[in-house]
Amino acid sequence: MSTQHLSARLHALPRDSRDTLFLLCVVAACLVPLAGEIPTWSLLMAATLLLWRGWLAWRQRPLPGRWVMAALLALAVALTWRSYRTILGPDAGVTLVAMLLALKTLELRARRDAMVVFFLGLFTLLANFFFSQSLATALLIVLALMGLLTTLVNVHRIVGRPPLIASLRTAVALAAMGTPVMLALFLLFPRMAPLWSLPADKMSGLSGLSGEMHVGDLAQLALDDSVALRVRFDTPGGQPPPQSSLYFRGPVLSAFNGRDWYALGTPQAQTTTWAAPAPARLSVAGPPLRYEVTLEPSQRSWLFTLDAALQPPGMPHGWVALMAPDLHWRTTRPIVSVLRYQAQSHLQFRHGPQQADASLRPYLQLPPQSDPRTRQWAAQLRADPQLTEGGTPALVGAVLQHLHTGDYRYTLQPGVYGEDTADTFWFDRQAGFCEHIASAFVVLMRAMEIPARIVTGYQGGQMNTIDGYWTVRQSDAHAWAEVWMHERGWVRVDPTAAIAPERIERFERLQAPRGALGTAVRNVVAPGLLLQLRALWEAADNRWNQWVLNYTQESQLDLLKALGMSAPDWRDLVRLLGLGVLGAAALIGGWALWERHHHNPWQRLLTRTRARLARAGLALPPHLPARSLATQAHGYFGGDADDVVLWLLALEQARFSDHPERSLRQLQRQWRRLRWPAPGRAAVRPETPQQPSRHPAPG
Repeated sequence: MSTQHLSARLHALPRDSRDTLFLLCVVAACLVPLAGEIPTWSLLMAATLLLWRGWLAWRQRPLPGRWVMAALLALAVALTWRSYRTILGPDAGVTLVAMLLALKTLELRARRDAMVVFFLGLFTLLANFFFSQSLATALLIVLALMGLLTTLVNVHRIVGRPPLIASLRTAVALAAMGTPVMLALFLLFPRMAPLWSLPADKMSGLSGLSGEMHVGDLAQLALDDSVALRVRFDTPGGQPPPQSSLYFRGPVLSAFNGRDWYALGTPQAQTTTWAAPAPARLSVAGPPLRYEVTLEPSQRSWLFTLDAALQPPGMPHGWVALMAPDLHWRTTRPIVSVLRYQAQSHLQFRHGPQQADASLRPYLQLPPQSDPRTRQWAAQLRADPQLTEGGTPALVGAVLQHLHTGDYRYTLQPGVYGEDTADTFWFDRQAGFCEHIASAFVVLMRAMEIPARIVTGYQGGQMNTIDGYWTVRQSDAHAWAEVWMHERGWVRVDPTAAIAPERIERFERLQAPRGALGTAVRNVVAPGLLLQLRALWEAADNRWNQWVLNYTQESQLDLLKALGMSAPDWRDLVRLLGLGVLGAAALIGGWALWERHHHNPWQRLLTRTRARLARAGLALPPHLPARSLATQAHGYFGGDADDVVLWLLALEQARFSDHPERSLRQLQRQWRRLRWPAPGRAAVRPETPQQPSRHPAPG
């Protein structure tokens, strides 16, 4: 079917069919942001229902009966129960609302049904924020909201076939009038944390680092290019410290079961009896490096700082930061929304015990009988008198040299590892990602009776040239080792740097193979342009995080201080908001009173015409329509009122045409050029008014 034929077929449809098709498109736009959040069956069922309803409107077929609707509703409820084992709660509730929205389109028989669809659509849009508050989601919701408002305006235009663009203009005007109220509520409505946060389980599907590591997990995380955190350094030009120092410390993993690593204190790590972990015993030197971190939600409590942060990060009101003995900072509750905090770190530091003691025992333990070949190699290294004489630094240096000169590869696809992961890396695969390398290294250190542990976090990042923020992605996730040395404490050792120094020194990441779509885009669009567009989008997304998602109660109080209040609190917010609401109500009330008298441009034309006829001697009641005015004017003035009569008949014809807005401006211009009858020149008045002798041409 050609485009012209499709357009002609659409134009030939009755108005209710055309309006229904537009409403179905809007409903689909309301459901699109939920893709990936509700079950696949619900999306397929909703799409099927919308396509079915569209076919019925296109073919002008009758809607299904109540028994069909009851069966479909029962099916939706049953499938929801099967997916969630309940029909209550946020997830099941959102799924049911989406199904009700799609089902209600099969009952579009009157304006009341359209209003129900409208409000269900608004509720569906609101439910999208349960799953994501990103800028992309907000833009999709704004577009769908404008579609709903356009539908609402169009439903109330009951005359003719008004163009959608006219309804859209009205919807945009209404949204513009509501924007100041929305901004006032956003800026001044008191933000109390229990009312202003999402349920914790809404973020449970997010990727990121955790308190455990299965060998191979970080290789999967490296395929995720989403933003993990953004950093703004308080240095000239916002430049970061040396690249080799950009280690954002995360969970420290010390318990090993032969394949998986866990943080001390987790349930999995408690299966073995451990001694108490060594205290931090942190000492620093040199000036601190100050920076601000904007952390994306992760549903975990980890805070990421550069090694080593002596002072607690500056947290928003109600947040508490605690440092573990392994120097890792964390909060007392999961991070389910964007969190911004200030930190300062010392790049020169020492931590941990300077002499061997019982607190180091957890970092020496290995599962019995695990990695026998690695243990045998460790015994050979310990038996070398030159290495033994050099102590731990010599042993560590020998292993790093072996990694650098040996046939080892840094790769995202090292193949399947067996149960003895260290043996697999050292002697079989000789290839791995950072966690394979770090795990094998720590196992070897412990086999040589050297305390060692794994540190996970992020390494490196990329400067955004648009806003100057340093962007750290999930693909920058990294694992490195810490080795205890006599009189030095814990020392960072990154074995990955021995195999792939470009990973640390030049931030050269391994890239996953691009799919067909990505390859096609790269072939069409210049890579430099793609990078610029990406930087621009991420800068806008960062501004959204900083100014909208991270607009806290502290930000509100800072706004009041900027307005001149010395010590504002939430009561000042309420007072200022109340004054704003009262002022807005007064303005809206005044506007409504003015609109009541200047509401309808067609009615204004009739009122002005009636006033001119009254000045000429013909006073008529205000309820008469245009044709009755023409009849009365013709009977009273005769041929002197022919111009006015023809104009009134043209007004009536245009007012009730398919596109009344197109003729309105022309009629207004014609009104100013009309020849009006002179006062006192009335014709002979018949007792029964006659129709005018001439009629305007159609159109």
